Amino acid sequence: MCTVAIIVLHEIYGINRHIIKVCEEYSKYGIDIIAPNLLAGREPFSYDQEEIAYSYFMNTIGFERSFSQVKDILFNVRANYQEVYVLGYSIGATLAWLCSETGLCDLTIGFYGSRIRDYLLIKPKCPSLLFFPTTEKSFNVEKLILSLNEFENVQVKKMPGQHGFADPFSNNYNKRSSSRACVATRLFIKKHETVSA
Repeated sequence: MCTVAIIVLHEIYGINRHIIKVCEEYSKYGIDIIAPNLLAGREPFSYDQEEIAYSYFMNTIGFERSFSQVKDILFNVRANYQEVYVLGYSIGATLAWLCSETGLCDLTIGFYGSRIRDYLLIKPKCPSLLFFPTTEKSFNVEKLILSLNEFENVQVKKMPGQHGFADPFSNNYNKRSSSRACVATRLFIKKHETVSA
């Protein structure tokens, strides 16, 4: 029986090639992967449908509904694994951040969770690693990082690039930053794991 599970949370686009690739990479380590469709079963959006995808998530799904879905998954899988991690991208990273307060996961990792800025009253109960790009269109990255640095068990890393730097299928992909983030993620997991995956 596998002792570790990772819940992978997608961006506004849904379970696309990038999320599938992430799941395949982690499954190579003998880790069970759970990648819920947070778009109410909808097929993924393409990258050129960014505005439509964003509008669909914010107006049809929302953080409250998707967080409730992820919490249910955490609650259901918690008893079956020694360790449960949550890894998210963009909206998925914000959801991972929200999960850090539940006491249902052992660590969380988030890539460019821009909406984390709306949830700074969260009190993480597990170690959290957050990656942000050097620039974001909608908010001041430096200001958010300063706020997050106030948290004891939160590690924040700023990577050269833009939102989407870790997605090899995105126009904003930054190979060097993505590779560095992958190494940092593995080290973070290794540092905090109590069982060998």
